[in-house]
Amino acid sequence: MLASVRFPVPRLLALCLATWAGTATAADRLTVDLAQDTGPFHGGGAGSLYGLYDARLPSPNLVEGMGLRSVATKAQDGLQHPGADALEVIRSIATGSGGDTYIYMTDIHRGFPYGWTQGDCAQSVAHYLDEIARQVEQVKALPAQYRRHVVFVPFNEPEGNMFAKAAAPGQAGPDSCNGVDWRSDPSAYFDAWDRAWRRIRAILPDARIAGPNTSILFDQDKGFLQHALRAGTLPDVVTWHELSNPASLSRSVARFRRWEQELFAGTALAGRHLRINIDEYAFNYHTSVPGQIVQWAAAIEAAKVDADLAYWNIDGNLSDSAVQANRGNGQWWLLNAYAAMRGMRTVAVTPPHPGQDDSLQAVAALDPRQTQARVLFGGSSGPATLALTHIPSASFGKQVRVVVREVPWTGQLGDAAAPRLLADVQVPVVADRIDLQFGHGALPALNAESAYSLVVMPGMHGGPAQPPALRWQQRYEAEDAAHQGSGYERHGPEGSPQALDRFFTSGRYAVGGFASDRDVRLDFAVAVPQDGLYDLRILANSFNQDPLVAALGPTNVFVRIDGDPASEREVMLPLGYKPVVWDHADLRLRLSAGRHVLGIASASADGRRHTRGNALIDRITLSLPDPASETQVYEAELATLAGGAQARYDRDDVSGAGAVALPAGATATFWVYAAQEGVTPLSMDLATPGALSLAVNGRPLQTPTQAVFLLGGINKIVVGGSAERPVLDRLRVGPGAMLGPHYEAEQATIVGSAHRTQATLASGGAAVTGIGGEPGNGNTLTFASVMVERAGPYMLTLRYANDEQSKASHYNPDPLARIGRIRVNRAPPILATFPHSFHRNNWWELSVPVELHAGRNRIQLSGEEMPDADGVHYISQRAPDILLRSRYAPDIDWIAVTPLQDDAVPPAPR
Repeated sequence: MLASVRFPVPRLLALCLATWAGTATAADRLTVDLAQDTGPFHGGGAGSLYGLYDARLPSPNLVEGMGLRSVATKAQDGLQHPGADALEVIRSIATGSGGDTYIYMTDIHRGFPYGWTQGDCAQSVAHYLDEIARQVEQVKALPAQYRRHVVFVPFNEPEGNMFAKAAAPGQAGPDSCNGVDWRSDPSAYFDAWDRAWRRIRAILPDARIAGPNTSILFDQDKGFLQHALRAGTLPDVVTWHELSNPASLSRSVARFRRWEQELFAGTALAGRHLRINIDEYAFNYHTSVPGQIVQWAAAIEAAKVDADLAYWNIDGNLSDSAVQANRGNGQWWLLNAYAAMRGMRTVAVTPPHPGQDDSLQAVAALDPRQTQARVLFGGSSGPATLALTHIPSASFGKQVRVVVREVPWTGQLGDAAAPRLLADVQVPVVADRIDLQFGHGALPALNAESAYSLVVMPGMHGGPAQPPALRWQQRYEAEDAAHQGSGYERHGPEGSPQALDRFFTSGRYAVGGFASDRDVRLDFAVAVPQDGLYDLRILANSFNQDPLVAALGPTNVFVRIDGDPASEREVMLPLGYKPVVWDHADLRLRLSAGRHVLGIASASADGRRHTRGNALIDRITLSLPDPASETQVYEAELATLAGGAQARYDRDDVSGAGAVALPAGATATFWVYAAQEGVTPLSMDLATPGALSLAVNGRPLQTPTQAVFLLGGINKIVVGGSAERPVLDRLRVGPGAMLGPHYEAEQATIVGSAHRTQATLASGGAAVTGIGGEPGNGNTLTFASVMVERAGPYMLTLRYANDEQSKASHYNPDPLARIGRIRVNRAPPILATFPHSFHRNNWWELSVPVELHAGRNRIQLSGEEMPDADGVHYISQRAPDILLRSRYAPDIDWIAVTPLQDDAVPPAPR
């Protein structure tokens, strides 16, 4: 199976009425009514269960950029999983996005079902209530700016845990309080709930409490609500789980609201709604896939509730949104576009198939102040018509500017660039409406994997914008390719609406056999439209716990064009935490127009080199980028505007639809992607001159500037105004990131049990491991002569590997992040959290800001276990047989120091 898309080349398309406002021929029609207000934008879909590892991982940019509204996480110093301790997580979300932390108080315990009983039922409850009290005391000691963002969840899925039916004799089952399912006899559970509620409020009278936190919305949850209302123990937030589909969520919320109306009648609560948080939603088939999650977001936003993406895999990655420490996949970019609707008013959406899963759905909002309408949509493949009706002609005019971007699926672990531009067009408004036909004219047909972002603005003025990012693209499924050799394996079927527990996989099948001692080759027959440089993306995975992979790390394969040995490239396929999760390897090929065969083989053309490891390939994608897209353009009118910033659409001497006036105190915030760490060309184009301020990743910089240090992945760039009221047109980010000189770890000073180790994929074939140990250890790595010309702020980039992993207690693999203590000269140590890289020979980069002296500097890296919240005790003392916190810093290949801002060219491009 293959899919081909051809994109138009012209910079600006003034499309005729017949193309845009004619009779729809598409099977699906989605209508957005801008006159039908449905309330303030809520943003509740951007939540995560176990999505934060600590106060630093994932990065603040990822937390703020997706508008993380709530995170559910374990009790501080709990045994359930590594990381995700509540008191550390609170600081990340409260500071980063202003969101709430829901503390799963039960997760002080290990196992699922929980191992919690202490004697009989009464003794067990009493002991657990004491544990609850200790947790509340911890929160009580927090500063108010954090404490007010806490919600206590005293019980989790009680019907399968603490108040579940006992297992049959000889069978494993839940550690139940009394062996009785609360749904048949709720007395023990209701008593425990009341006592827990009162214990929490006795310590912290203004505490917010959530429940019942059942696995679905049971009929018996109505009885819980009745009891809590009578007993005066009503939860502040009602919680349950929807590990199902968006339509089920909508039905459940509607059912609960009917219960409220019935039970609250005649009480002081009549006419009120309790806050709802669906604190676990979606399944493996859904997470990471923009076309799936946009359907959930549409249901959640329509219901005006909060919801947290479920935790099926690894913690600290925003429920399959984050990649490494500071990168996002397609799901993250979808939620970033969702968060961009903050401050707007949502409007009515009529989908073609209301209440039907795996169909075209949308969230839409109107911002009268900035004269913009935004729509996020997706969920189906093929042609479709998106109609916007009741467009306010007085403010938008007789012609509108429409910007359409695609948010593609990049795999569960695949880094994604910013959503790619599909079209920037001027469209006439007829009878206060426009019809946009996907699959006709300038707009390609929809892809069910992808979500789409659409912004409508006044279009009577404005200038040219960039062309679509791609001129042509085609996808080819691995299972459809011709194959040769022995060991070929067709894997699947994988995830589907009927197999939600399995992972989303393109075409539902993948191909294996790229393994040690195999000689498989896949031949993809392709046809390209013109001579040029093409981007080849291989969607693949090597399971890091596979014995063949564990020996060496990433699996190597060989890519050839038309069998030509001279074209051969050795490619390392990415690693993953489970057998069928997807990431991508990318390379650029020069192809002539016409037909070719792209071969991916487990042996080199001369037979001297072979695959080492074991990999699956899902598909390949071949794309022809427009050369202009090498420079990223971020239009100011599409940024997040605050403090009096005002979009203007009255100029013809700007790019895009308009520009933004920035008086004193006003800001325009851009979320900017960088493929690599390093100093990167950056320019701010002004339509009207004036002084501007610039902050990159929270650090103020001087303006004007030609180059700034960008982190690999997501960067927050804030442009501020002045009394001169400059008008900002756009931000331009060029290619060509550069780092300062490298310092090899194996050439630094290595002390104690830290030692040099061989690593085939490290630069120079060597690195340093064993940094850290017991508290107060001296096992360190020191770079004693790091030289810079000028004193000031720099970015310290560390190339590292981390393969430490705990034995999982159930379906979640439990990789550990490692914390490095970085001491620069005599300054206090800086803590940096390094996520798991899936293998000791898989090297990633992480950068932290440091202050350096002019001349010689000393940078030392050490590691030790982080203590409990009391700063005295260690989790390894309480649970010596469970690996929950690392004692080590990561393995280090090299470090580099680079100025935050430098108009001079550093030594070498990346």
